[in-house]
Amino acid sequence: MRGKRLFIATFLIPPLLLYAIFVVSPYAQAFQISATNWGGLAPDFDFVGLANFRRLIGDGTFWNALRHNAILLALLPVATIVLGLFLASMISVGGRTDRAGVHGVRGAGLYRIVYFFPQVLSVAIVGVLWKEMYAPNSGLINGALRAVGLDALAQPWLGDPRFSFWCLAVVLLWSNVGFYVVLFSAAMQSIPRDIYEAALLDGAGRGATLFRVTVPLVWDSIQVAWVYLAILAIDAFAVAQIVTNGGPGYSSDVVGLRLYKTAFNESQFGYASAIGVAMFFLTLSVAAVFLRVTRRERVEL
Repeated sequence: MRGKRLFIATFLIPPLLLYAIFVVSPYAQAFQISATNWGGLAPDFDFVGLANFRRLIGDGTFWNALRHNAILLALLPVATIVLGLFLASMISVGGRTDRAGVHGVRGAGLYRIVYFFPQVLSVAIVGVLWKEMYAPNSGLINGALRAVGLDALAQPWLGDPRFSFWCLAVVLLWSNVGFYVVLFSAAMQSIPRDIYEAALLDGAGRGATLFRVTVPLVWDSIQVAWVYLAILAIDAFAVAQIVTNGGPGYSSDVVGLRLYKTAFNESQFGYASAIGVAMFFLTLSVAAVFLRVTRRERVEL
């Protein structure tokens, strides 16, 4: 018994203390600051209670940013998971069936590296690369359109309010789908090939095999992906700041960027903390809902 207590004291208490100091404590301070009018630099501030949250309810720019996050929440997880499942299934079991059994397409290893490559790049590099690709005169996208005679389709992508948000969504999709291709591919590798061979012998096509065999057997990975992508859709701060900075106007603004600008550009740390507290509860709620909605009986092999 004494040895057990010593083990707990030695290996569990110090990590818990570090977690409390560096994770829980900042969260608690954010709740405290959200009830003040602190400007971020001066030591003086006044407690304003729920005034920041009442202001939040009537803040049009906040609701505009939240609307963009809601659109990302509805589209980004679905698009990323569907595309990731399709590409992973092609890599893992999309090749021709021969005497050796079911296998992936030729060059599957190379495809896996190519799809995962964006994960090697930092968010800053991804943002700068795509910002240059969207450039109206020297960008790769408009250059490619002009090269094939589609000059009329060339647009000032990031400078047009009609396209800037959707350009941001494309960057988020491109930068994340490769990770989930590798994740789903690894999950599919654990599925016995006998199951796929039996499905093909029963006359199941590629689509039926994907949705009736593969998806149920890798559902745990899909559930994890869904939650992480939902959290990413609520955040999207780094890419939005680098690629569009919320513009033009507020056409591609997101809540994380609104929080940052409120704190560091407008020196309203109290109000920015209120936005952060709202994001905290929103993220917890969305994660709980997604876990609840995607919960299902686990299929045992």
